[in-house]
Order: sequence, then structure tokens, then C-alpha cells
Amino acid sequence: MRQEDDPVLSRRVMPVLVTGASGFIGAHVVCQLLERGFSVRAMLRDTSLSAIFPSNENLEIVKADLFDVESLKAAVSGCEDVIHCAAALYVGAKDVKRDVVDPSVVGVQNLCSVMDGVKRIIHTSSVAAIRSTDYENGKVFSRKDWCDDATETRNAYGFAKAEAERIMREWAKDRDVRLVTIHPSIVFGPILHKRHLEGSMSYLKHFIKGPPFVLDVHINFVDVRDVAVAHVNALEKGVDRERYIIHKEGMWMKEIGQTLSQNLPQKYATRKLPSALAYLLAIFHPKLSVKQLKGSLGTQVGYDVEDSFSTLDLPNYDVASTLVDSVNSVKAQD
Repeated sequence: MRQEDDPVLSRRVMPVLVTGASGFIGAHVVCQLLERGFSVRAMLRDTSLSAIFPSNENLEIVKADLFDVESLKAAVSGCEDVIHCAAALYVGAKDVKRDVVDPSVVGVQNLCSVMDGVKRIIHTSSVAAIRSTDYENGKVFSRKDWCDDATETRNAYGFAKAEAERIMREWAKDRDVRLVTIHPSIVFGPILHKRHLEGSMSYLKHFIKGPPFVLDVHINFVDVRDVAVAHVNALEKGVDRERYIIHKEGMWMKEIGQTLSQNLPQKYATRKLPSALAYLLAIFHPKLSVKQLKGSLGTQVGYDVEDSFSTLDLPNYDVASTLVDSVNSVKAQD
């Protein structure tokens, strides 16, 4: 068989474009691709961040921006595979349209406008595109659900992720292209750069540098290494137009503190802050609000991953390893 006739082999020769390559998920995706022998084109807005990655002859760094169509066109040129990880998760963003919505929505619109030669797209979405803003305590969401009640002013992140996914699906509808969407819950795991301390990892920073108490908040999370493998394996194993929820466990913050205390030398916060004090704290905390807490204190949801882990052949990291590796990597940045 000629090399160009073997889709798996040719995929390792033609570069896989990874947008948002310097982000937490994107950086792990790039590393996973390189470990597996793929040629990778890592798209960065700031090329100095290429230091995140190990030196590798199969890695090409390109400077491009989701808001610059010409730079996107150059980045996509010659690629049949695109893994679109670029987005934004700003905890406490002041301008949600600029910082949260536009990078997802306008970014996808611009990317779609230059992908005519692409054959396979792995789109990083989130369970935020699945979980409704209003929900019954204990509800379990599945890949069939959509966050239809979010708006730019109410659950902007869920709105942005759902809208971006819809745009991508509408673009792919009448094209000969395979589209797979990956929906991770909150992503923990070893960070590769200090910039990964923001976003989802800010939850765990609380245990390292925060006060000696926890909120009565339930956190659904998954290991970034499982998420990275999901993206790479989806290139070959993902079912066209399918949505894959990548989620491992839901734990109360108290339980996270207990798990860390059981597996690391020092003790971590496990004392739950009473709700009345939590609301008082939210009034003065720059990244909390009473409105946020009303929807999250004492409530929980779940996610039905169905066959995601088996279909995409994920390593399935255990909870303790994820939490311990996360905290150790954060400490290593100090």
C-alpha cells in the first residue's frame, strides 16, 4: 500500500493542526500527538509559549489568531485534521462577551471560513454546552442534552460553548467532513506551564493557597490526560457527528480535601463553611457572587459518559492520582 493510500500513516505525515495549543487541554493534546508519532502544527498567539513543548522534529509552531482570518488560513493550509481547542475560560471575567463569548463563537465562525480542505475535525466543547443553567438537584445529563437556557448575561460560558458547537455542526452538515465533539467536565491534572494555573485549576489552588475551609460545592472533574487521549483517539475512533462526555467523578470540596490529606504528607482544608458565611464571603470576594452560590451551594449534577471511555480507549486515571498529580504540579510552579 502506498503511504498516501494509508489514512492512518498519512495522518502522521500531514500535520495535525491544534488550535489553542498553549492552553491546558491544547498543550496536553500536542504532547500526546507527538508521543504517538504525529506531525503537529501548534497554533499559538504568542510563539514564546512554544517553550511549553519538548523539542521535536515533528512539531511546527505557527503564529495565528482566531480573530485574524488570514493567519488562520495559513495555519490550516495543508492540514486534513484539525483539533480545535482554542477557547476561553475566564473565572470572574469582567467583559464576558469579549473574554468568553467571542473567542468561542466568533473564533469558530472564522475557523470554519478557512477549513474547506479539512477532512476531520475534533472540536473541544464542554459539559457546559450540555448542562442547563437551571436544573433539578441530582439530575444526570447525557450527550443528548443541550444548554438551551443560557444567554450571554446568564451563564455566558455555557452559552458560548453551546453556540460554538452549533455553528461547527451547521458548517459540517452538508460537507464531506467528519466532526466529533469532546465534552470534558472540569479539567484537573498536571500543568505544563504556570499559565495553566488559571481556569479550571483555580479550584485546586484553593486547597494550596486558600483559607482553611471549603464551600459546600460539588465539582465534576476529569483528568487532562484522559481528555488529551480522547481528542487524539477521536481522530481514528470517534463516530462522525457524535458527542463524547469525558467525565470521571463528582466530589464535594470537602471530599477533595480529604482525598488530598490521605494521599499527601500535609493536611488540606476539609471544614465546610456554613452557607450564611459563604454568602457573606461572596459579597466581598472578587471572583464570587451571591448569585453564583445560590445555584451551586449544596447542589449537584451528574453526567452519563455512556461508552465514551471504551469507544475512545481512554486510560481512565483514578481520582486520587488526578488530584495528587494536580497539586504536586501546582506546587512545582512556586
